[in-house]
Formats: sequence, C-alpha cells, structure tokens
Amino acid sequence: MVQITLPDGSQRQFPGPVSVAQVAQSISTSLGKAALAGRITLPTNETRLVDTSHLIETDVNLAIVTGKEADGLDLIRHSTAHLLAYAVKSLFPEAQVTIGPVIENGFYYDFSYKRPFTPEDLEAIEKKMHELAKKDEVVTREEWLRDDAVKFFRDMGEAYKAEIIASIPGNETISLYREGDFIDLCRGPHVPSTGKLKVFKLMSVAGAYWRGDSNNEMLQRIYGTAWATKEDQQAYLTMLEEAEKRDHRKLGRELELFHFQEEAPGLLFWHPKGWTLWQQVEQYMRGVYRDNGYQEIKAPQILDLSLWKKTGHWDNYSENIFTTESENRLYGLKPMNCPGHVQIFNAGLHSYRELPIRYGEFGQCHRNEPSGSLHGMMRVRGFTQDDGHIFCTEDQLQDECAAFTALLQKVYADFGFTEILYKVATRPEKRIGSDEVWDKAEKALMDSLDRTGCTYEVSPGDGAFYGPKIEYTLKDAIGRHWQCGTIQVDFSMPQRLGAEYVDATDQRRTPVMLHRAILGSFERFIGILIENHAGAMPPWLAPEHAVVCCISEGSADYAHEVAARLKALGYRVSADLRSEKITRKIREHSMKKVPYILVVGEKERESNSVAVRARGGIDLGVMSVTEFAERLGTDITSRTQVGQSGQA
Repeated sequence: MVQITLPDGSQRQFPGPVSVAQVAQSISTSLGKAALAGRITLPTNETRLVDTSHLIETDVNLAIVTGKEADGLDLIRHSTAHLLAYAVKSLFPEAQVTIGPVIENGFYYDFSYKRPFTPEDLEAIEKKMHELAKKDEVVTREEWLRDDAVKFFRDMGEAYKAEIIASIPGNETISLYREGDFIDLCRGPHVPSTGKLKVFKLMSVAGAYWRGDSNNEMLQRIYGTAWATKEDQQAYLTMLEEAEKRDHRKLGRELELFHFQEEAPGLLFWHPKGWTLWQQVEQYMRGVYRDNGYQEIKAPQILDLSLWKKTGHWDNYSENIFTTESENRLYGLKPMNCPGHVQIFNAGLHSYRELPIRYGEFGQCHRNEPSGSLHGMMRVRGFTQDDGHIFCTEDQLQDECAAFTALLQKVYADFGFTEILYKVATRPEKRIGSDEVWDKAEKALMDSLDRTGCTYEVSPGDGAFYGPKIEYTLKDAIGRHWQCGTIQVDFSMPQRLGAEYVDATDQRRTPVMLHRAILGSFERFIGILIENHAGAMPPWLAPEHAVVCCISEGSADYAHEVAARLKALGYRVSADLRSEKITRKIREHSMKKVPYILVVGEKERESNSVAVRARGGIDLGVMSVTEFAERLGTDITSRTQVGQSGQA
C-alpha cells in the first residue's frame, strides 16, 4: 500500500506503485490533463521535481505541478528549449547541439553550425517547433551508462554533447530524454508530451563561446520565450516593446544626457544635462546621509595589493580587479570601498559609546567586467556607489538592519518606487568565516526583516564570500525587477583588518561591519530611473525645469527676463530666443521631455504673465510668473510628476 499526502493534508491510498500522472487523474480529470510534473517531499524533507511518469513506491507528500506556478513555467521553458533543438536538428541535420538552459522569461540553446542562422532560419525553426508540438509526441526518460551515452553521441557526430557527458565523473547512470527522433542529455524533469508546449516565440540569435571561453569556438545561441498562456506571452512581448522605447541608451542620446564610445569601454561620458541629473541624485543622497547619522568620507582609489589579500578579495575576486604598478609595488584599483572605510575606522581607538559609527561615501569603483557583459549604464567598468559601512556591536545589529530597511523604503518611494521584493542570500560554497558566525549573521538579517513586517525569500548560496545579505529589488513602471539595494553582515573583514573598539569593561572587541547601499551603482540606478520614467523625469530630478519660448523677436527680451527671474529663484530654466515658429519650438522641447514650456508674446509681456504648457501637451493657461514659480516649487518639494501638484 502506498499513501500519498496532498498539499491540503488529504491522503490517498493506492494498492501498489503509482505514477504522478495517475495520482493527478485520481484527483480530477482536469488536473490529470494539466499536470506537468510532481513535487515530491520525502520523509527526510528532501524535495524534488519528477516527471508525471515517475513511479511512487513509498509514502510521500506530493504536489501536482501545473503551468500556473513558477516550477511549471520553468518546465515549459526547459522542454521548449529541447523542442528548439529538435527542430534545428530536423531542419539542419549537420548542426551540433550543446546546452539549452532556462533563463529569466525564457530559454536559449547553443548550436555549432557551418554558417550563421538568419532571421528567415529562425522563422522556419519556429514553424517547425509548432509542427512538432502539434504531433504531441510523448517525452520519455531513459537511463544510460555514461560511457554508452558518450559513444552514442560521438557516433552521431555530436562532439559537444559527447564532451559534456564525458566530463561527468565516474560511470554512473545518467538520464536522457527522447521525443520522436530527438534524444538529449538532461536531468529533467520534462513535460509529459510536446503537445503541452503551445505558447512560445523565438526572439534572437547571438554569438556565445563554448563553455564561455574566448579561446573556444564561437557558437550560435538562439533565444526564445515560452509561457503557459497566450495572454501571458502577449503581456511580455508588449512589455518588451515598451522597454525598447524606454531604452536608456537611446534616451541618453536623444535627451543629450551621456554617451559611450569605443575608446572607453564600459565608461560614460556625461553631458551637462546628464550631469545635472546626476547631481540631483547625489545631493538628495547626501541629505539622506546627513539626516540619518552618516559621516561622509572619502578613501583612496588605489590600495596596495597586500591589503586586498588581507581582506580576501584577491583570493575570491582577483579576476575583476584592475591592477597597476609603481616603484615596484603592485596596487589594486578599488572594486569596492569597504577596506578603505576600515582604515578610516582604524585611525583612532573608539569606545563602545561611539557605536554605531556610520560612514558613507560616494565611492568611485572600477571592476574588470568581461566586455561581453557590458550593457549601457546597467553594467559598466567604472561606477560610483552610494556606499556605506556601519560599525556596531552585536547587540545593535538587528536595530541597524531594521532601521536601514525603513530608510531604504523611504528613499525608493521618493524616487517613485513603492513595490520592493526582499531576499536573504545565505552562505556560498566559497566563503570565509566559521559556520557559527554565518549562523549568527543569517539569523540577524532574517529577524530584522521579520521585525519590520517584510515578507522575504531565502536564496541559498547567493551571499557574498564574507557574509550573508539582504537584497532589495524594486519594481519599475512596466513591471521589471531591478536588484539595487543591499545590506551585508560581516564578522570577518573587521577582524582580518584589525578593527577594534573598547567595550564597557575596558576590553578590546571586534565590531560587526555592515556593508550597505541603497541605490547601488549611481550609473545603473540613473539608467533605471530614465527607463522607469521613459526619460520624462519628475521636476525635482529633471535636468531642465522649464524653457521660455518667445513667439516673436519683439518678445525675446521679455522671454530672457522671465528665464532670468526663475533662475534667480534657483530653478533650472533656459530661454529659446530663436526666430523659429512657436509650434516648432514647442515640438522640439516636448521631444526633449522638458516638464514645462512657457510661451510668451506681446500679451504676456504686457500682463507680466506666461502661457504654461505642461509635459504631455497639457495646456495650463496663462498665469503670472510668481504663480508659475510657486507651482514649480510645489512640484519639486513634493517630488511629484508634472501636473500632480495643482489643477491642470
């Protein structure tokens, strides 16, 4: 007798071994049709996904996985990657298959082929995928000895697949999955048949080195997306269209904010308007530091390599550190600010009464990121962090973490982000420090989130090498997620670098060090801001608050006077005195996404007024310069978008 316990606590008994598919069918016909896999929890609390064909021979807890949940969607995408490889081999028999994992919102598969795949090839491959899916071929799992599988794929001419299998240690049984004429190495599980794969689209093709090594062959990586429903896929494709319109690289050029060029890969050239935006962000964060007990500091850009070895960065991060040499000494260009902050803490002996000590720095860092990973402002080689470090006692640890979460929530709200996801990243395999210390640090972070009422996920193994962390992820206007803020608990680095304070009994103790950032990289955060607002920044951040446009040459002096009056009040205003038609001026400045366009002619000059157009073509009518200044001031102080502070 086999007893199956379902998620609602109910139990079902079967006279002998039973498949996941049979259990699903016994619950309801509709669930039997929708079942993609099973999630089994063993008495040891080990949880694993299995195929619907998997036979259950002992008592277990079982959940039926469908496309409505994350695991089911991953299964659909993984199986669609195999369907892609099946279609490619059907159309291009000489192509060799390599690997095809699930990625965010989709999947990819890498192929070796004698010529580049064209857009027409992608159309043909996608069409073939739909044909194969309609055949509804059963997907079956087979177990092979490793050496037999190596020979099988080598004989087929699949050198890459044979190499992958040969690299698996020992000669243990491995699993292959077969659908129709196609067979592939995979741990599984997979959907029960190709007919479950109905909603997918191939997106693009790009180059990718075999095993990520530039010394190896360049393969062709075909990207695709797959979903449980047509509605979900259409929503995603619509989001991509909107994201393309909002691309910060395109808007950066159009709005004259910044540019990139080959001579400085991964580095930005900031233009006056872009640097004005940067300054608004920096000055705001400077106020946050000032109002929350942070002391602003500045540490050197380069430090002797011996210091990076002491901290453990050299052993764990050396491939990303730029180095330089002077007078037979090796230096590391700082990839992060923490070692420098410890040196400032160590410059004097501190009493426990001084703790917590909070340091903040707008620290410029450089990281030797691979050129293939660079992506506009989102991934660069030179960046500035709103970096801070808190030195505190263990007793102060939870209070500091909870206070930081509350502060981060306020900052994000001021920038227009109100939805935050929280994740606790725990100890990685490659780390420093004892398990006891890691236990203490991880518990402190989780307890601090519990205290502030935040629901969070745990991400096993994703912590920094020196300590666990909370990752704060914001959601933008079109539903994308961006991980920006973080707080990390570090018991190891202060000890390695000799940081100490004197406790109440006159004993020297090592402080706990909290690494924290709210925005993270300024460059990346500003890129997120640009895309979130589609370049139409709220007035408090906008590089230019208003442009005064004269209708004719006769009103040019008055336009200049109005701009001067508003600039004297501290507003960022310019005057457009060109002898162009007013409709052209309005169109040009609207495309530059200026919050307000002030139009002046003879009537406005005589009445000491301005005709106000808010961004989006909203006509606010005629008002005095003083009234407009008050309106603009309210927009700025309330950090609202244009048109939200008054009557349109």
